[in-house]
Amino acid sequence: MADRTSRRVAAGSAAACLVAGVVAVTVALVAGPGPGPTGYVSEAGVTDSGYAGTYRIGVFALAAALLLLAAALPPAVRAAPGLLGTGAVATVLSGAVTCSTGCPLPPFEAATVADLVHGGASIAATAAVVFAMLAVLLSPAAGTALRRVAALGAALALPLSGAVGLAMLLVGRGALVGVLERVLLGVVAAWGLGTALLCGCKGPHGERSFHPRRDGSSVGRR
Repeated sequence: MADRTSRRVAAGSAAACLVAGVVAVTVALVAGPGPGPTGYVSEAGVTDSGYAGTYRIGVFALAAALLLLAAALPPAVRAAPGLLGTGAVATVLSGAVTCSTGCPLPPFEAATVADLVHGGASIAATAAVVFAMLAVLLSPAAGTALRRVAALGAALALPLSGAVGLAMLLVGRGALVGVLERVLLGVVAAWGLGTALLCGCKGPHGERSFHPRRDGSSVGRR
């Protein structure tokens, strides 16, 4: 009971951090001097932006949300918490290392070491969360509701991830990459919020309780 209560608290905190992080990053994007939808989201956090601090606070709040979501998942779901933890570390790194103006990335632009570190960390963070969706989807212990949300998230995030990667390699920075990136991040945030809300419900939908057998194994029960 105490374990379930702590996971519910973690789920509620994850949802709150996620909403706060999305709001802060959105404010920095809309109110800051960035290029709008034609540039990367990370451009809201460049040093000469008046909203760089707001952006960075939002990014760190999102990292906290990933850690809390990892703690909120049912304990029998094995791989997803580790992936979310990896995503949180990469998110912190992307917030701590600021890219230069325009956040240039190869192959079309000359990038600094900081640009490469920031860009690589941002890509790694998003990839880790997408793989966490797949881990939840493939885990029977997650229960029906969590797996359905993960299925929807993965069905949207996987093709979007591929499209963003191809657009970055073939087209480079511009409206196409900017819009696709924002849609992908919106899907990732929606999955995180939906999963946190499900985990925070009384008696999470589809979660199984596990009871030990005499042989040391366990059996799941709805």
